[in-house]
Amino acid sequence: MALTIGSAVPSETGTSVLARARERASLIPDLLIEAQRIANTVTNGWHGRRRRGNGDTFWQFRPYDQGESMTRIDWRRSARDDSVYVRDQEWEAAHTVWIWADSSPSMLFKSEAAQVSKQSRALVLALAMTEILAKSGERVGWPGITNALSSRVAAERIAAELMVATPDDDLAFPPLANIRRRSELIVISDFLEPIDTTLGRINEAAEQGIHGSLIHVVDPAEERFPYSGRTEFTDPESGNKLTFGRAETLADEYATLFKARRDALAQQCKRLGWNYIVHHSDNLASTALVALHVRLSGEALS
Repeated sequence: MALTIGSAVPSETGTSVLARARERASLIPDLLIEAQRIANTVTNGWHGRRRRGNGDTFWQFRPYDQGESMTRIDWRRSARDDSVYVRDQEWEAAHTVWIWADSSPSMLFKSEAAQVSKQSRALVLALAMTEILAKSGERVGWPGITNALSSRVAAERIAAELMVATPDDDLAFPPLANIRRRSELIVISDFLEPIDTTLGRINEAAEQGIHGSLIHVVDPAEERFPYSGRTEFTDPESGNKLTFGRAETLADEYATLFKARRDALAQQCKRLGWNYIVHHSDNLASTALVALHVRLSGEALS
């Protein structure tokens, strides 16, 4: 059972799932505007994921390496001094990036220390990253919702599809059926499903030749455990409750278990060459976007 700190939440029914779908739909227009604002801030002064490759746009001059074709030498630049220079073009081939944000009930949690729920922050991160990648010329899609789109308005189109989609609580990880080998997969979640299940799905994706990035969204209360005295904890997916008379006695054991989960995810990602980023929902969304963008910029995706 994935236990989440929070107030009493009734067990899920068809009616409550529909209510959550309507609530998410009502949030998306404002979240899209916020995502576009953040994306513009993050990309200000950046020039995409610049790499050497086939393209028409000049990138840089660099020293000639022995063994390279002499047709690549820029003789005009080389004539300025005693060195031989090659003219590099910028890589312009589009890549496919799939972005998925967890929509399970646990993502609705918001403590007093955070201004937004984990769901709101995850959607903003997903839409903002879509905006950034789409403007860089990448194909972007949402597994199970859209195909990969090559459009500068991909964020708007994905947001429109999300507004009419019903949250699928059975998904602890995005569906992989339509994700091809050598694609990039960005998963934004609180990763509160059984850890073996999550690690198994990460392995499955890696075995299919997919490169991934995990953004682990954490409410500050989930990490700091600021509870004491009589406290009721509720599983948001089943409605099961546990009440403790002195919640503070759980703090040390809880911290150990929470750290172990993070360490397991981090170690698995490191082993597979994936990215793992922890984002606290009381921090600016741009911090996670910058961290992810920098890591993606240094990778030669194809």
